[in-house]
Amino acid sequence: MKKCNVLMAFIVGCLFLHGTVNAQEQEVIYTRMVKAKKEKNTMKTYLIEREIPNAGQLTAEELKGISQKSCSVLKEMGTGIEWLHSYVTDDKVYCVYKAESQDLIREHAEKGGFPVNSVQELSTKISPATAKE
Repeated sequence: MKKCNVLMAFIVGCLFLHGTVNAQEQEVIYTRMVKAKKEKNTMKTYLIEREIPNAGQLTAEELKGISQKSCSVLKEMGTGIEWLHSYVTDDKVYCVYKAESQDLIREHAEKGGFPVNSVQELSTKISPATAKE
C-alpha cells in the first residue's frame, strides 16, 4: 500500500509540475485515488445462490433482461458492490459478486427482485494452476 501511495503522489506531482493541475486539484485527485484504492481493498468476493425454477430454460432475451435489471440496480446503488459473473444451471443461478458487505448483496437482490437463498464469502480461489505452485 505504501508503494502505491508513493507512486500516486509521484504521478500527481508530475501533473502539478507540468502545469496540468493546480495544487488544489492535485489534492482532490490524490484523495480520490487513495479512496478508490481503499474501497477496492475492502470489497470481499461472495457467491450467491439463487433458486430459480427452470433457470436453465430461460431464453437469451430473458437472461438479457435479468442482466439489464441487475446492472441498472447496481448503477443506482453506486460504489461498494460489483457483479463479476453468474452461472446458470437447471434450477439455480450462482452469482459471483464483489461487495463491501453481505448487506449490499441482499439490498441489490431486494431492489432487483432477485431471490437469495444463500450468500457465502469466498475465502480463497484455487485452480489447476494451484497444483503447480
